[in-house]
Amino acid sequence: MSEGPVITKRRFIAGAVCPACSEPDKLMMWSEDDVPHRVCVACGYADTLNEQGLSVPKELGTRVNASAVKVADAKVQTVQFFVNPKLKKNTD
Repeated sequence: MSEGPVITKRRFIAGAVCPACSEPDKLMMWSEDDVPHRVCVACGYADTLNEQGLSVPKELGTRVNASAVKVADAKVQTVQFFVNPKLKKNTD
């Protein structure tokens, strides 16, 4: 009988830097059925590692499954220009 996936305790990796947000000491790692997984507690980045310790992409990126580019919230202000009376040309 199968008892489900075997999950080890999650542990923080000292000195590891998140590949997404570059925060140090925020990566947590655990194994599920002898497959290592990691997640960043700061930004939520998660991935699975292969036998060599390299990140395995969940799905190849395409224009269909890629998230839309988020536009930065720019603070917009209106600007009004006034004519400087000293700079007016004399029409003689």
